[in-house]
Amino acid sequence: AEAPCGGTIVTTVKLKDLVPAATNTVNTTFIVLDKAAPTARSSHPHAQAQARGSEEVTCLALVADETAAAHFLLWGGECGAFEPGDIVRLTGGIFSYHRGNALVLRAGRRGRAEKVGEFTMLFVETPNMSEVQWGRDPDDPRRMVQEAVVSPYSQVFKPPR
Repeated sequence: AEAPCGGTIVTTVKLKDLVPAATNTVNTTFIVLDKAAPTARSSHPHAQAQARGSEEVTCLALVADETAAAHFLLWGGECGAFEPGDIVRLTGGIFSYHRGNALVLRAGRRGRAEKVGEFTMLFVETPNMSEVQWGRDPDDPRRMVQEAVVSPYSQVFKPPR
């Protein structure tokens, strides 16, 4: 398949196929199900954070497609830009550990998240890919493999039952 106007072909993934990696290669579309209140945290002493001020604002959202759910980390202005019910296209995103322990999907510095619609999208709430425990593949230490499911549902956003 050839992209129109000689552009690059973008391969999209379903949330159930997410694997933790340190590269900005996630292209996917999902619906925002829930969003936590923004939190401010003192920033690290690196130049980009200092340029934004002394605090960085983040908020966590629960997102899903027809195959799985995940936690999506919003930064700064993104916190106000997306609301539950929004359908978001993520291009060049990253699925990795944030602050050492929370496995989240995010746009990162190189990625881009944009609203492409609202309300009309099939989704499931389980499995939550952010609640999966991952380990190194014994046959290829560069790959991550699923070890265990911590919980079928999000431990941050409780199921609405």
